[in-house]
Amino acid sequence: MTDLATILEVGGPVAALGGGAAYTRARHPGIYWSTVGLPVSTARLLGSYSSVMEACGLTVTPSRLRVLAVKATTRREVRPVPPRRGIIRPTTTGLRLRLRLAPGQEPADVAASAERLRHAWGVHAVYVTPVKPGVIDLRLVGFDVLRKVRMPRKLPAGLLKVPVALREDATAFVRDYRTVPHGLTLGATLSGKSMYLRHLIAGLARQPVALVGIDCKRGVELAPFAARLSALATDPEQAAALLPVLIEEMEDRYDLIKARQDIAPDTPDEEITSDIWGLPEHERPVPVVLFVDEVAELFLVATKKDEQRRDEMVTQLIRLAQLGRAAGIYLEVCGQRFGAELGKGATMLRAQLTGRVCHRVNDEASAKMALGDIAPEAVAAACAIAPEQPGLAVIGDASGGWSRVRTPYLSLAEAAETCHASAHLAPDLPALQPFRPAVPVRPVKSPAPVVQPQPTTG
Repeated sequence: MTDLATILEVGGPVAALGGGAAYTRARHPGIYWSTVGLPVSTARLLGSYSSVMEACGLTVTPSRLRVLAVKATTRREVRPVPPRRGIIRPTTTGLRLRLRLAPGQEPADVAASAERLRHAWGVHAVYVTPVKPGVIDLRLVGFDVLRKVRMPRKLPAGLLKVPVALREDATAFVRDYRTVPHGLTLGATLSGKSMYLRHLIAGLARQPVALVGIDCKRGVELAPFAARLSALATDPEQAAALLPVLIEEMEDRYDLIKARQDIAPDTPDEEITSDIWGLPEHERPVPVVLFVDEVAELFLVATKKDEQRRDEMVTQLIRLAQLGRAAGIYLEVCGQRFGAELGKGATMLRAQLTGRVCHRVNDEASAKMALGDIAPEAVAAACAIAPEQPGLAVIGDASGGWSRVRTPYLSLAEAAETCHASAHLAPDLPALQPFRPAVPVRPVKSPAPVVQPQPTTG
């Protein structure tokens, strides 16, 4: 009986502690990492750093001077030299440390051993980022940050920069239109494409930017944001009328830039420009971001007349993609399906869309159309996205790099409220005024009186 009591006294708390840790790890991985995973992984890293680096082939033969110094001061064996380790910096999602590579090493050597380092130190993933020649950042992620997305507290800010999703290395994915002017976003129904679009519009709504929409689903996607839109086309006929206006606006901006390039001999070098960003602030036209939802609807035709209209719209979209960046006009093209079979101009349009975002798609051809020409290995990752993971996507750009991201939840009501609150920021562009969507007037709620009226008695 005494032995049983002892077992219960000792084993009960241990079992409760183990069960609590398992529950916390499954339901609240961030808390588990901060309390258990962080100290354990730090101890593993400190205790096994040299041996793990040697096992991964990331050590080099020491210099002759080091060998002579060790032999002169001690009698211990001279071991291979691993990369010099900097200070370990804990984060809410993992660990970060800076490594100075040994002579003859390159970042690719460490990246090739990332999976071995992950198992050795008991973390979810290891990512390598070059900082400068001979120096890299090693980011250890303690748990799957894409399972429950929480954006970092400190997010990059600036004109035409929108933090829209979380990368798998726990950093924010920022859609920067100044760096990547045009983008293609694909995703099947319920894949999270609409959520991605909401974040983009809500983020840009707070900035002095003109937002223009083409939504051929009768406006069901973009109509809730009408208060902040400078123009909205809800069918191919309206789109065919809107695109020439944008082309004319682009040409007017080029005329403004060319007028500035009539360079006088005493013009300072910093005032010579080839795009609107080099113009003085009081002369600079407002940036325009064009959202095209369900781009396939612009390609589909039923009659010969529709075919002519389609060719004109596609040509205008291609012109905007080729020439719009310098004029401050940027494209965000979205759709469920995008392929060469859509018709003439589809492949040419895709070639001008530098940024690629591929959510779950219904066929491999769409994933290849989005990512196959810039990062072929990313196609398999895009095709492996499960329906149970809405918002998960694979992003890539013309540099060949790619990664997985996931967009946090943002309700349609919250995004629409953001647009209503920032409606005063919508710039006045006279050319787009005929396409300005009608905004329903919200009923004004009468405030409750501070003092309740009391009936009078005679």
